[in-house]
Amino acid sequence: MAQPGRPLAGLTVFAVEDSRYSSEAMRLLCMRSGARIRRADCLRSAIRHLQSYRPDVAIIDLGLPDGDGTGLIRNLANATPRLPVILGISGDPELRDEAIAAGADGFLSKPVENLAMFQQAIMSALPANLRHWSPTPVPNDLIMPDGTSLREDLTHVADILSTVSDTSRIDYIARFLGGVARSAHDQTLEEAANALAKDHRAGRAVATELARLSAMVQDRLTRTA
Repeated sequence: MAQPGRPLAGLTVFAVEDSRYSSEAMRLLCMRSGARIRRADCLRSAIRHLQSYRPDVAIIDLGLPDGDGTGLIRNLANATPRLPVILGISGDPELRDEAIAAGADGFLSKPVENLAMFQQAIMSALPANLRHWSPTPVPNDLIMPDGTSLREDLTHVADILSTVSDTSRIDYIARFLGGVARSAHDQTLEEAANALAKDHRAGRAVATELARLSAMVQDRLTRTA
């Protein structure tokens, strides 16, 4: 049963998210809201999890290391029985329409750090039989993970950048790093990630942008050591 300040008590949230920073933010948001949370970091892991249990809320990143999250959203939206709440999430707010078209009930734009917005996104999509709260003021607190999860994300993308040998992972690198940069409020890094994505879409050579991004990531790792 929901309690004041914990309107999501009794609910299970399933986050399909490869970013440790975003995952930690959602864990803290769920903890403050009373919800339990489980996580998968790729589509394959998510599908395996969903074969054994049924969450109340699924929050699915649109850019995952093994594919586009919209396909999973579409499959869950068309499944019977349907999950009560399906939300898309991305560091690119322009992907909102894509998530909704796939069947999502709503969309979260990274960074996800505002407690009121997080609770409202879920509460507004819940069916009536799962709404076990009375209307109360929703706290407008900001939830910020510590630097450990951010460093893990930067290390992850540094490893990819150091081994990338073709353009097959450019979209993933740009989307992942752009989301991490937005979550960390690092505008310079976000602009560099966006420039990489733009050049790749235009068919231009990206070696210079990759080298620049790699240097920027290494600089931030050095500063957070």
